[in-house]
Amino acid sequence: MAGLLIIDDEIETGEEIRSILAGSQYNYLPVYECDNAQKGLAMVRDYQPNMVILDLSLPDMDGIECGKRILEQYPYIPIVVLTQLQMFEVVQAAINAGFSGYLLKPVARLEFLAACDRLLMPQLWRETTVRKNAHSPESDKIDYGNPIQSSLQYIHGHYHEPITLHDVADRVYLSSSHFSRLFKAEMRVTFVEYLTKYRVEQAKKLLKMTALPVEVIANHAGFTNAGYFATTFKRLENITPTEYRQMFSSLLAKSE
Repeated sequence: MAGLLIIDDEIETGEEIRSILAGSQYNYLPVYECDNAQKGLAMVRDYQPNMVILDLSLPDMDGIECGKRILEQYPYIPIVVLTQLQMFEVVQAAINAGFSGYLLKPVARLEFLAACDRLLMPQLWRETTVRKNAHSPESDKIDYGNPIQSSLQYIHGHYHEPITLHDVADRVYLSSSHFSRLFKAEMRVTFVEYLTKYRVEQAKKLLKMTALPVEVIANHAGFTNAGYFATTFKRLENITPTEYRQMFSSLLAKSE
């Protein structure tokens, strides 16, 4: 994910949000900061963040106007406004501008994470769905001088699809037996071991970051069914996918 952009001239806001994210399931998100609207507009263009956190009192532009300009160019980016004023007129202006959320300063942990759940989870779901169905030209490029690196690139782009050693060997124009020996010599694990471990690592990210059902995660990660996924996950991680998710949730709860 592209991350969060904070447009606020108060340093404390960034510190509060970073602290909240560090102890949450969103701790993987990069956070970008700037202290005025002009910089913010440029950073939105450069980073196209997943969410903008926008103070309504900026030194060079009204926050409502800044947010409107962002939405004119990037209507799919949710904007959450921050203000110290709990006034109906301010809330109404934010709603009328098409903003996605409204939070008071100082930023409250539970309210901020609730906004993240509401605005970021749907994006993650769309990204995983698009990633699963999209064709990746880069992953299909073949460097015949580096067949193993080409095969790794293909695995990383197509791990959610059925992949066999024979299929990948054919792609790099090697016999299955020769490709298998080269792969083991270079990677220190077999082709199947590498593919399985990579799939589990992708599944772990979704178990930590989302509330998606285990069955959906298994399917996205390239496993034929949830039962096989659970068995494989436990063999590699010594706990089940559900226990892994619960363990991570417990760690987050302790940090609150």
